[in-house]
Amino acid sequence: MSQVSLTAAAPAGIGIMSIGVPEGSEIECDVRLESVIEGVLVSGTARVQLTGECSRCLDPISDELEIDLQELYVYEETDARGRPVESAESDAEVDEERHLVGDHLDLEPLLRDAVVLDLPLAPVCRDDCPGLCPHCGFRLEDDPEHHHDVIDPRWAALGALGAMPDQEKEED
Repeated sequence: MSQVSLTAAAPAGIGIMSIGVPEGSEIECDVRLESVIEGVLVSGTARVQLTGECSRCLDPISDELEIDLQELYVYEETDARGRPVESAESDAEVDEERHLVGDHLDLEPLLRDAVVLDLPLAPVCRDDCPGLCPHCGFRLEDDPEHHHDVIDPRWAALGALGAMPDQEKEED
């Protein structure tokens, strides 16, 4: 078993449309590498900085996320001469496995998957964020009493009927 702590620059594209890890920001990983029969078991934590925008009010937000990592990196199957051997497993099973390449393993796909799965689908700047007015886009935090007198179009015809008697009275 070996303990490894490392800090690396974040690659591009870790995140979703509204929030993600900025390219070049620091990723701090503390992992334990354990030799097992099938390969190397990687477990530990990673800490990343997040930036994005609130899904309600569109203000910029930033946060820190700590995620748990755990993945088995399997050895490549080799023959007696050390050459890779074709596996009889289905392509779907092979695609789900992460492989060691010589003595190296790539943590980027593991980190990318773990971060994206832990991100909120609709990030908010705070839990009680009022957001924007759906009619005009006004920021509701600036004026909580902001509203519009909107008549439901299904009742608009009744409003027109109510106005008719007033017009008749004015004509008399």
